[in-house]
Amino acid sequence: MARDQHEQRAWVRMPSGRRLDLLDPTPFDWDDSDLALGLARTYRWGGHSAWPLPLSVAQHSLTVMHVRAAACTAMGLTLPPVSALRELLHDAEEGLLGFDCISPLKPFLGDAFKTLSQKLEAAVFLRYGLPGWTPKEHAAHKLADRLAAASEAVHIAGWSAKEVQQTLKISVPPLHDDPLQTIYGGTAWEPWPPALAAERFLAELERLKACSG
Repeated sequence: MARDQHEQRAWVRMPSGRRLDLLDPTPFDWDDSDLALGLARTYRWGGHSAWPLPLSVAQHSLTVMHVRAAACTAMGLTLPPVSALRELLHDAEEGLLGFDCISPLKPFLGDAFKTLSQKLEAAVFLRYGLPGWTPKEHAAHKLADRLAAASEAVHIAGWSAKEVQQTLKISVPPLHDDPLQTIYGGTAWEPWPPALAAERFLAELERLKACSG
C-alpha cells in the first residue's frame, strides 16, 4: 500500500550531525559549515569543465556576489551587507539538495521539483533573515547571475563567446577578468577544490552575517 504523501520523508544527514528532511525543511536543519560544504560539492554545468575540476556552486555564488557589488560601485553605491548576503545565498537550496539542475531541464522536472526548491529557499531566507526580492533588486541580481554564467561558459565550460549567445541564449557578454582573482589570487577562472571553496564561502558567510546582524 502506497504511503500517504504527507508521511513521505527524504532525510539527509549533515556532516554536523543534523538531519534535513528535504520534503519538509526547517531553518534549523543545518549549520553554516554544512551549507558551505554542500555548495562546494555541488557542481555547475552538469559537472562538466575544461579544467581538471568542475566549478562549484560555492565559487559561483561568490562570483555573483562580487559582480553585483562591482555594479553598485560603478554607480557610486555600496551593496548593503544583507543584500550581499542574499546574493551569496541565492543558490543555497542547491547545496542542501546537492543538485544544480541546468536551466533548460528544469521545466521537465515539473511542479513538484519547483515546489521542493521553493521550500528549501524559504527555509534559507528565514534562517538568515533575508528580505524577499523586489523587482528592481531581482533584475539586478539576474544580470549579475547572467554575467557570471556567460563568463563561466567561456572560461570554464569551454564554450565560445559566439556559442554563448547563439546556442546558450545568454545575451550578455562574458567578463574577461575574474573578479575572484583580485581577492584570492591564483589562476583566473580556475575552479577551486571543494575544501577550498567551502572554506572561502564559509568565511564570507560568517563575515556578512556579522555585518548584517
